[in-house]
Amino acid sequence: MYGEDVLSGNWRRRKVIPEVDAEPGLVVEDAGAGFCGAVVGFEYGAVVLEDRHGKRRNFPLEPAGFLLEGQLVTLRRPAAAPAAPRQQRTASGSVAVAGVKAQVAKASRIWVEGIHDAALVERIWGDDLRIEGVVVEPLDGIDDLAGAVRDFRPSRGRRVGVLVDHLVPGSKESRIVAAVTDPNVLVTGHPYIDVWQAVKPASVGLRAWPDIPRGQDWKEGVCRAVGIAEPYEMWRRILASVSSYKDVETPLINAMERLIDFVTEPAE
Repeated sequence: MYGEDVLSGNWRRRKVIPEVDAEPGLVVEDAGAGFCGAVVGFEYGAVVLEDRHGKRRNFPLEPAGFLLEGQLVTLRRPAAAPAAPRQQRTASGSVAVAGVKAQVAKASRIWVEGIHDAALVERIWGDDLRIEGVVVEPLDGIDDLAGAVRDFRPSRGRRVGVLVDHLVPGSKESRIVAAVTDPNVLVTGHPYIDVWQAVKPASVGLRAWPDIPRGQDWKEGVCRAVGIAEPYEMWRRILASVSSYKDVETPLINAMERLIDFVTEPAE
């Protein structure tokens, strides 16, 4: 009364339709419409096939919906390849080196005029300098730069790079720098009155740095012009606005890159 034995026959060998990734260029035929073409993409969840005449049609990715070399297959959209990791950069724009510890400080040094210069250099080039083992030391101005160089006793393996503010022809700074002739010392700098001005005004939220008349203290004049009471408050605002080399002017970047190259050059 129950008819055939449901357990009879080759019931375990049901035909399995293979699944195939619809890679670009794979040539298949739609099992229903007979349209044959190469996979060229996907639209709205359907695979796009292009035949040899350039005609394109979309077909849903249904089970057993296509023929591949005469055999039924189920096309599936390939899994997206993992995105290549983005190359990390330091604040200076250099390629970040993962897992590298700071080196022990080398004998060579970079000198800057004051603590503001040192803080700005650390903000942008700190990672690079730690990897190279180069220490940045603030001076209390450069009035006795020649004496500081004599005391340091530079040599081929003990170089000094000096970053100077307002290094322009005819300035007091240019005359001081001219007295330093040791080949193991490189003095370079930027044309701005103070390292504050080497920060792009737009980064600080200004259209331009205020024009302060000669004879007035430049930092105090800036504070008055922007309505900030004390220079230390203005400096905190400036430093907080800097996150990479993109926030400072090109002459400062060029000067620092030259100094880093100079003090890290291997001794012969």
